[in-house]
Amino acid sequence: MTQAPASKKPAKVASKGKPGSPAKGPDLLTHPIFDELGFQQDPNNLYRQTVSSMLQAADLMNLPHQLKIVLAQPKNEIMVNFPVRMDDGEYRLFKGYRVQHNNALGPYKGGLRFHHDVHLDDVKSLAFLMTMKCSLVGVPFGGGKGGIKVDPYKHSKAEMERIVRRFTTAIAHQIGPDYDIPAPDVGSNAQHMAWIADTYTFLSEVGGHQPEAVITGKPVEFGGSLGREKATGQGVVDTLIEMLPELNIDIKGCKVSILGYGNVGSWTGRILQDRGAKIIAVMDHTGAIANDGGIDAYALAQHCQKFGGVGGFKNADKIDKDEFYQTKVDVFVPAALEQMIQEPEAKMLNCKVVAEGANAPTTPAGERVLEQRGIEVLPAILCNAGGVTVSYFEWVQNKTCKSWDLEQVDHELNKHMIRAAGKVRDARKKYKCGLRTAAYIGALERLKAAYEVRGIFP
Repeated sequence: MTQAPASKKPAKVASKGKPGSPAKGPDLLTHPIFDELGFQQDPNNLYRQTVSSMLQAADLMNLPHQLKIVLAQPKNEIMVNFPVRMDDGEYRLFKGYRVQHNNALGPYKGGLRFHHDVHLDDVKSLAFLMTMKCSLVGVPFGGGKGGIKVDPYKHSKAEMERIVRRFTTAIAHQIGPDYDIPAPDVGSNAQHMAWIADTYTFLSEVGGHQPEAVITGKPVEFGGSLGREKATGQGVVDTLIEMLPELNIDIKGCKVSILGYGNVGSWTGRILQDRGAKIIAVMDHTGAIANDGGIDAYALAQHCQKFGGVGGFKNADKIDKDEFYQTKVDVFVPAALEQMIQEPEAKMLNCKVVAEGANAPTTPAGERVLEQRGIEVLPAILCNAGGVTVSYFEWVQNKTCKSWDLEQVDHELNKHMIRAAGKVRDARKKYKCGLRTAAYIGALERLKAAYEVRGIFP
């Protein structure tokens, strides 16, 4: 978790027509597709915001209307309520979700978020982004997402095991190694994935098809892949290495600030440090720290594992939230929750590039401010795609009963990230648009090609 975002304000999408900016057209937060499909009117709704970005790209590339409406809503929205016995013998009712957005390119794929503030529209947004991410990065999956409305840090290990296994039982008929393959997300980890795989295996009546492939992000000892833990952070760094040279930034000596120091943020920091970059400011829900001489990313990761956050780290100065955003850096990496970079934060940022390690961290209003200030945004469906790519590798290893070494995993991931970055660059050049729109175009082109040959039943 990270600090709560500032108060939300109505957001509008700019309609400038110069190269590198959104295409001309109506304010897409009031796109006619929204009225057609009965979207709620709140412009601050995360799902409306994410779909609006896709529709901007779809309009620019003249995507057929039928594909716009298909991609604007999930195929399936599953909600379950299930009782679990607590350690004190009392029972509590928990709510869980699994949203399956689109499977035109392959089985649904996406994480499970364990967080006290999980809501349906958040899960829908993340499932939608997974469809776009999988398409852009070139893996044979569609988008899915799920979660449990629970604070995993307020429950014992025994309680979490019962919660996770009971949730798995509730959705067992909605997932499968050839249908929907979950993975970790915020608040969930490899241990949780192991419990899900074990529960599904126990419940499964189908033999001989590696039921542990029902989920990825498992411990290596139980069918997990080497490199999966660091995969999302590795993908962020691979994207930066590929994209920074054309922005005249050398990763060696590059100054970086990171928002959120969980799995994605800490691995991004560690890998960037190994490549010669300097981490000079970090913030999470426990506070913000800075050291212009550089923060040891490995020591900070150990501190966070021991104390639960960056607060109290001795080899850096404590700073406040505004000072963190105003710290002068080359690259700012938001690696926490959604909608963290709104207008106030965008106005304070003192960077050249925003590399979105988190899903949907920048609101449309915040992005408009960044664009006006000339700050480049590397979009999440590109930067954040390392995790699902290595999840695909894990799935392949499970299905073929083989295992890859770390060098092969990293090499194959790098190939996918470079190819995806190339698709984004090509779309930007062809359509003279911003990188986010270009990334969506790259994703939509593959989905369009699939639907052209598949058709829409009947």
